[in-house]
Amino acid sequence: MRIVKNVFLKSIWVIVLPVLFAVSCKKKAYDDFYGRPATLEQPIYQQLQNKGNFKNLLAVVDKAGYKDILSAAGYWTFFAPHDSAFQVYFKEKNISSVDQLDSTACRKLVTYCLVYNAFKKERMGDYQSNIGWVPNQSFRRRTANYTGVYDGKDTTGKALKIISSNRNNNGVTFYVDADNNNKYIPCFVDNFLQAKGLTAADYNYFYPTSTFTGFNIVDAAVTQKDIVAENGVIHIINRVITVLPGIDEYISSNPNYSEFKKLFDKFLISYALNPTATSKYQSINGGSAQIYTKIYNAALAFSPNNENFLKQQDNDGQSNSYTLFVPTNDVLLNYINTVLLEKYPNINSLPINVIYDFVNAHMWQTAVWPSKFKSTYNFLGEEARFDPNTNVVDKKILSNGIFYGTNKVQEANVFSSVYAKAYLDPNYTMMTSLLNQELKYQLINLNQKYTLFLISNAALNAAGYFIDVTVSNDPNYQWRYTPPLGGTTLTGSSALVRLLRVINTHVIPGVDITSIAGDGVAMSYAGEFVRYKANQVFAAGNVVAGVNAKSTGSKVAKNGTVYYLDAILNFSEKIVGADLILLGTPTTSPFYNFLQYLNNATIFTKTTGDIVGVAGGTNYTIFVPDNASILQAVKDCLLPGTGVAPNRVPNFNPTTAGGKDSVNNFIYYHILNKKTVATDGVESGAFETLFKKTNGDATTIFVNNNIVNAMTLTDMFSRPASAVYVNSNYLSNRCTIHLINNYLKFSN
Repeated sequence: MRIVKNVFLKSIWVIVLPVLFAVSCKKKAYDDFYGRPATLEQPIYQQLQNKGNFKNLLAVVDKAGYKDILSAAGYWTFFAPHDSAFQVYFKEKNISSVDQLDSTACRKLVTYCLVYNAFKKERMGDYQSNIGWVPNQSFRRRTANYTGVYDGKDTTGKALKIISSNRNNNGVTFYVDADNNNKYIPCFVDNFLQAKGLTAADYNYFYPTSTFTGFNIVDAAVTQKDIVAENGVIHIINRVITVLPGIDEYISSNPNYSEFKKLFDKFLISYALNPTATSKYQSINGGSAQIYTKIYNAALAFSPNNENFLKQQDNDGQSNSYTLFVPTNDVLLNYINTVLLEKYPNINSLPINVIYDFVNAHMWQTAVWPSKFKSTYNFLGEEARFDPNTNVVDKKILSNGIFYGTNKVQEANVFSSVYAKAYLDPNYTMMTSLLNQELKYQLINLNQKYTLFLISNAALNAAGYFIDVTVSNDPNYQWRYTPPLGGTTLTGSSALVRLLRVINTHVIPGVDITSIAGDGVAMSYAGEFVRYKANQVFAAGNVVAGVNAKSTGSKVAKNGTVYYLDAILNFSEKIVGADLILLGTPTTSPFYNFLQYLNNATIFTKTTGDIVGVAGGTNYTIFVPDNASILQAVKDCLLPGTGVAPNRVPNFNPTTAGGKDSVNNFIYYHILNKKTVATDGVESGAFETLFKKTNGDATTIFVNNNIVNAMTLTDMFSRPASAVYVNSNYLSNRCTIHLINNYLKFSN
């Protein structure tokens, strides 16, 4: 039996040995193809372990539960502080070892230094755009750190479980599921600074005790770069970097800015139940806790709790960040009380747009570097109006932006221009609403001068204009006009057209009239002149009604002067010819002789005042030669007359075709077409008249208006004439009428 057994065993080994040999060969081939190459660098954890001077960091990694992650495959950038850096950190924290840090603290230290994707120094300053690398445009990287759900309170003080918005609120989206709102870490490299025109001084402004080496992470210097690992890249740094707060976290925790935070809490923050976050939280933690998203108002430039920047591209947070300037409590309260609440009883009574504008004036959708204050513009399009050396009392680069605490407010144009005097006064809300439709952004331009005549809600009501919300669902058209003396009531767009013409007459662009005690004239934004004298102001409609608007006071703004009027400046609806009849009817009037020719001209309808070719709604200027000048034109045979020169006398009603044509042509040459001028010393030039030559060419009069109240004219024969100031600047319907001391000669 033993012989049989031995034979059997030998037979088995003859069969098994070749099989084992074949399997061994296949495994070797498999390992050669799929196994870890001998030349492959070790993972991040093992490399740090082998170096020997990262014991504290590895202890933190172990305690944080990240050993496996940093030992396995992956694609990370890890900023690794050495043991000497930890000794400094322990001293700053008043502890002696990692043993005194809990797992949560360790996890924060590890995750904030752990960046998604592997970046060598040569790429750290480049931006990963959707279309590829953009060189020298990056100074931040997304980390593995995020806040998640935290305990907080809503605007009423009720305790809530809260999660931050991870998008800027656009009115529709403010939170996206499966986005952890990861924090960013600032990474400063020399090529980025050079490309942006920045220097080490910009870096040291925030980190005065650190030295810019050309590669810094927050306030730490990279002492050894580009250590390639199996699962990424290691950069060794000389300081322990702790998690930077976001803007929302920083202002919430700093009592110096509690008054600014109150504006957010009171007017600009809401909380909405987040079903996805609630379900996830309950499945992990149990219980019935509800999770609410903290939402910033959609009117704001950005949401201070959003770590994702604009998210116009997935990685745009690499290339830019927000900036927020916040005045300290005392400065803010003083400005609110003296400026914003000058006319309002309390902050709750302010229009919400005032709050939007004030807060947005302090918000930038871009990084504002200390050397670039004057050239970096906020959400309202205005530069940072601070001195980085004297006005900034606190400066921080945070996880989602730059923060400056200041000893002054950003003096926004809407609160320092002539527009502000209406905007910040509850008695002028109607005028503010109308200015917003066309003129707001012009009136808040501090580089342009303005004079603004303010009319109150009461004055507009007295003139027949009212807000009527029943007219339209669109606030722009919620207007009603009821003529005070009777007539057809207008609503909606019809009333708005009248109102805008009225309002535009109250705006004088390009000039700051510092006093209306004297006698003057000025062109309004409506293209119609207004006059002022002895602190009274009037437009053409006031002349017709015989009621001037009186100034009850004035205020100076950064770009002009504001006058408060007790009545509106109204436009005239009379036909221009009717005003000429009124001026020239008295036999003692210096306009008398001109009117006599006009009354009998074939281009004029005396009963209505219509002049052929003078269209309603179009601007004109009429130059009327005085009586003596008309007589001279008769003597010079330019106008019809009887007798022999020099004893010719006017024939006001010629019967021949030639005589009638000469009258018509004379009148037309004295009317500027589509142009209104006055003796304001503003506009000069060669302006077209209504008279056409026989070949159809236009004719012109040169107006020299360089000196206030001394306007002169030059006709086609280079003959001069001057406006007679005491009988000039008569205001009509989109027209001015001037008496001149000579007739203007024309040629066919």
